[in-house]
Amino acid sequence: MRRSAAPKKRAFGNPPLARNRTCTVLSGRLSSTDDVSVAVTQGRMPVRRAIIQRVSSASVTIDGKVTGSIETGYLILLGVSKTDTDEEARKLWGKVSKLRLFSDEEGKTNLSIHDIGGSVLVVSQFTLYANCKKGNRPSFTDAGLPDEANRLYEVFLALARTDLGDAYVAHGSFGAEMQVELVNNGPFTILLDTDTL
Repeated sequence: MRRSAAPKKRAFGNPPLARNRTCTVLSGRLSSTDDVSVAVTQGRMPVRRAIIQRVSSASVTIDGKVTGSIETGYLILLGVSKTDTDEEARKLWGKVSKLRLFSDEEGKTNLSIHDIGGSVLVVSQFTLYANCKKGNRPSFTDAGLPDEANRLYEVFLALARTDLGDAYVAHGSFGAEMQVELVNNGPFTILLDTDTL
C-alpha cells in the first residue's frame, strides 16, 4: 500500500560506511588503494554521475522477472567512476534527497522526494562514462572497476535506505543484463556530476 501524500519530512542521515578507498592509475588500469590522495594528486578528482528521471512509474526486469518497481518518484541511473569514493556517494545522495523536482499545488517544482512520499529505483549504469572521442565504438575506461564500483553502488543504496526507508528504495542488480521501463513524468530528466555540485 502506498503512503498518503505529504508525510512528515525525514531527516537525512549517514549510515556507517566502510572506510574510503580509491584507485591508483597503473599503466592505464586501476588497482584499489586505501589513500584517496593518490588519485587526487595525479589530477583525477573523484566524481560520481547520475541521471535523475522524475517518473510516475518505473521497473527493472532481469531474466524475465521484475526485481524492482516504484510508482511516483525517481529513476536513478547511477555511474561510478574509477576515482570514486564513499564521500562522493554521500554528496550525491545528499543532493538527490533535497532536489525539488515535484510540483506543488500551484504547479511549481517546489517539492522534494520527501514531501511527496516518493520512492527511488536505482540502476547501475557504467555506460554513463562512455567516451566517444575516438572512433565510433565507445570506450568505458573511466568507469570504475567492477568490485569497487559494486561496493560504492551498495554504499549509495544504503544511504537511500537510511534516508527514505527500505520500502521506498528499489534497485536492479549490479552488472546484470536488465530491461528498464519507465513513464517519465514531464518529461523531466537531469544530469548530476558530483564535481559540479
